[in-house]
Amino acid sequence: MTAEPIAAKDASNDHDASNRAYREVSDSRGRVYRIGETDRDILGHSRKFMVYLPWIAMMAISVFEYAYGSAEDTLSHAHGWTQSNTFWILSVWVFFQAGIAFPAGWLREKGILTARKAMYAGSGMCLIGFLALSHLSNVLLAILGFGVIGGVGSGLVYATCINMVGKWFPERRGAKTGFVNGGFAYGSLPFIFIFNYGFDTANYHRVLDLIGCYVMIVVFASAFFFRDPPKNWWPADIDPLTYGGSEKGAASLSKNPPAVKQYTPKEAIRTGMLPLMWIALVMTAGVSIFGISFQVDFAKEVGFGPLVAASSMGVMAVINGVGRGVVGWLSDTWGRKQTLVFVIVVLGLAQFGVIWAGDIHSEALFLFFAFLSGFGGGAFYPMFAALTPDYFGENYNATNYGLVYSGKLISGLFGGGLGSMVVAAWGYNGAYALAGGVSMVAAAIALLLKQPGRTLADTSAPQPQPVV
Repeated sequence: MTAEPIAAKDASNDHDASNRAYREVSDSRGRVYRIGETDRDILGHSRKFMVYLPWIAMMAISVFEYAYGSAEDTLSHAHGWTQSNTFWILSVWVFFQAGIAFPAGWLREKGILTARKAMYAGSGMCLIGFLALSHLSNVLLAILGFGVIGGVGSGLVYATCINMVGKWFPERRGAKTGFVNGGFAYGSLPFIFIFNYGFDTANYHRVLDLIGCYVMIVVFASAFFFRDPPKNWWPADIDPLTYGGSEKGAASLSKNPPAVKQYTPKEAIRTGMLPLMWIALVMTAGVSIFGISFQVDFAKEVGFGPLVAASSMGVMAVINGVGRGVVGWLSDTWGRKQTLVFVIVVLGLAQFGVIWAGDIHSEALFLFFAFLSGFGGGAFYPMFAALTPDYFGENYNATNYGLVYSGKLISGLFGGGLGSMVVAAWGYNGAYALAGGVSMVAAAIALLLKQPGRTLADTSAPQPQPVV
């Protein structure tokens, strides 16, 4: 890339800028980078806070999805629900948690909804969701309270946290996005064991009410410090034209070069890559949600004790979260697409492994494949979250990633609700075999992904050079 004429601007004329002057430079394709301001110039402190605060909020809301399966038996007995009722409540939650990402992103990029306001609204709605699960025995009302309101609230928090990290770390978004995304899984670990050992029909009101208050307080407190960077912002220690400067940032950019332009949602769709990413996410997330929803029940079905059942879900949650961070870091070195294909294949193989472990009644193997399923079933999320701005830029990332992530709303239907129908018709072995096959097809689709507007020769250049 070669630099076009540089336009210098005075930050005092920009309402969202720092008090320090910045420059805007353009590469040979016309993409603009805003350089000269450090994170401390804009925030008054390190941008690391924009990793840790979203991470804490993501851990808080993880109880919605990853611990729900462990609470299902008690909820069924307490409210008189069938197994199908409880899984459809979760499916509706997934639908709205994923579905709100696109409209919320559109509102944020139009300036109607700030990151802080989205988090405040989400915190209150999360509380309502748990209060509904606690006090409403009518299935339709529980679906409205937990599934719809709680789903929208947690979706606002999730989408805001993921987009925040991507904007503040455009040069190393794999590791940072993976770290934050991981909190959405392993943050649920204490609640998995609470729901398996300290949750019954005598105390379920108190437990669910307290959890709702915990989620609201943590998310609200984290949101107070949220702030987006200015549009086109680029870290001052990395030259966007030569990838020179910070060694870590340069190494990541050589494998995952920045998008050739800032694609609007319509432009991103027309490239064909965004729809392909959506299809791959629909299939992969469906397999992941299926595993989350049915692993504890399958463990009990084949005769494993409650400790193994709870531990398998705990292992899945921990590895699901840790795997997101590890794979995010690896993708900065291996390349995002290659890492994505790898984790989807692992997820598919794990489904067949769970069947095998159940057939031979091996608790050790069952926990091992729960480990693999958790790894593959979570690690693909930060890969899609990082690929989206890698392919389409940061300025419209809230909307573009909202479109990609909206695929999860379809996944929730066949991963949870329809998954229960498949289990009823084919048994657990048939359902797990189908899930493994779907995952392998998703991996084949992911192989077709390529960065719009960039040729193979472009990906090997430029080589990192010192910034002068």
